[in-house]
Amino acid sequence: MRSFVIGKNDSGQRLDKFLEKAVPLLPKSLMYKYIRLKRIKLDGGRTEFNTILKEDSLLELYINDEFFSHNRDLYFLSAPDKLSIVYEDENILITNKEAGLIVHEDSDESVDTLINRIKRYLYNKKEYDPEKENSFAPALCNRIDRNTEGLVIAAKNAQSLKILNDKIKQREIDKRYLCIVFGKFNKKEDTLKAFLTKNSDKNIVNISAKGGEKTILTKYKVLKEAGNLSLLEIELLTGRTHQIRAHMAHMGHPLLGDSKYGIGRDSKKYGMRYQALCSYKLTFSFKTDAGILEYLKGKSFEVPSVSFAENFEKIALS
Repeated sequence: MRSFVIGKNDSGQRLDKFLEKAVPLLPKSLMYKYIRLKRIKLDGGRTEFNTILKEDSLLELYINDEFFSHNRDLYFLSAPDKLSIVYEDENILITNKEAGLIVHEDSDESVDTLINRIKRYLYNKKEYDPEKENSFAPALCNRIDRNTEGLVIAAKNAQSLKILNDKIKQREIDKRYLCIVFGKFNKKEDTLKAFLTKNSDKNIVNISAKGGEKTILTKYKVLKEAGNLSLLEIELLTGRTHQIRAHMAHMGHPLLGDSKYGIGRDSKKYGMRYQALCSYKLTFSFKTDAGILEYLKGKSFEVPSVSFAENFEKIALS
């Protein structure tokens, strides 16, 4: 028999969701069977798979030891300790991700990811210890592509994660981007509409003016022009995979340095190692109650320095 005392970061979630994270070796089919057979009890009595857990409750599992891992993997300690922090408090952390760094592990299974760097940082600060957590780990609330730089929000506790995920879904966190694209615009400010279809196998999206899986809206403003390049500020009115890169390319203005949707031979002469795209500013524009994060309402955070924007004229005329 094993038991869990439901902690603050475990409360507020369904029993089955908790068990999936706390006992990952337990197959779902057995989990539901053991709940029915009362081999999984909550506060000494019968429970249901959709019971919402409360802090300090006692969960008892009368199941074989083979389903429990005997220690928590500290693999994230192998990640580098390099982390550029823009803002931090007891609930959240905002970091400026460098271009070239992935946010989560991918098919390469690299330990060097943004979330692993954050876990290592918080572990060293004694703010995160997987041995003391049943189901929670620090998590990213938004993500950007490997070769995009800029602001990423991480939640330090389950309550903050839930709130931020909801605020992002409700579009109550405003994100702005800077990018350099090829060509000049007749309209110096506009909102573009198109349709996006995702090809997951090839990790690419296709944009059409007439129809597709999802509607996309991209608002742009020309900040500077030089040579054959334009520096834009972008506001995503919809947040889709590769939206800025693919939509700009569809409009005939691919991003400088973009190897997937851009023009490789033209980018090379400018010496860009990565695509000129940065999630440079975010504002917590809450319209509804934000619970423990209400103090962030109206606050904005920016990347201290966006090198390609600061050196735009030099790049454009190189």
